[in-house]
Amino acid sequence: MAILLLNDGTMCRHVSTIVSKLSLLKITLKRCVLRVPQSHPDPLPDLLSKDVLSEAEKHQILEQYRQRADYLEQEREHFRCDLLTLHPGSPQLYSLTATQGPYHVQADPERMDLLIGEAMFGFVYPDASQIKLLLQPQEQIQIPAGVEHWFSPTASLQMKAVRYFASADGWVPQYTGTSRQEPHDRRRFS
Repeated sequence: MAILLLNDGTMCRHVSTIVSKLSLLKITLKRCVLRVPQSHPDPLPDLLSKDVLSEAEKHQILEQYRQRADYLEQEREHFRCDLLTLHPGSPQLYSLTATQGPYHVQADPERMDLLIGEAMFGFVYPDASQIKLLLQPQEQIQIPAGVEHWFSPTASLQMKAVRYFASADGWVPQYTGTSRQEPHDRRRFS
């Protein structure tokens, strides 16, 4: 499950504590439970293990994911979705970290279902304190419009995630200029 790092250096690993701290910003965190087919071989693990995917393979992953997810009734609220595929040689890695790495807000809500890998998010509370969230595989995060945050892959630079967009423009960041703060006791996780 996810790990939350508070501004005072405290690491929270209990789901109820993490959900409570995120709910102060109206952020939701859920487990992505996928039904595994019993009758035939499962192509999803092999596809997810590949660094480079063709458009047809990305489409296959999205279709498999839609068929298996127990919670996709919320998908109707979204205009479209895509599969974000990152690995150390990804051509979009630099642009993604450059645009999503600084603190920003967005006019649209942000929803991401992390399939494999890890992802980091940072959030700013109304009192200006900051928290970091390490998102783990098979977790879903929903960030409401207007919540100040940043996003980054972890040091492994490996992840695949389904992203949901509420408009044709996608997630358009409006930068806030807020600087990232390290926890007071300098404990880190990546």
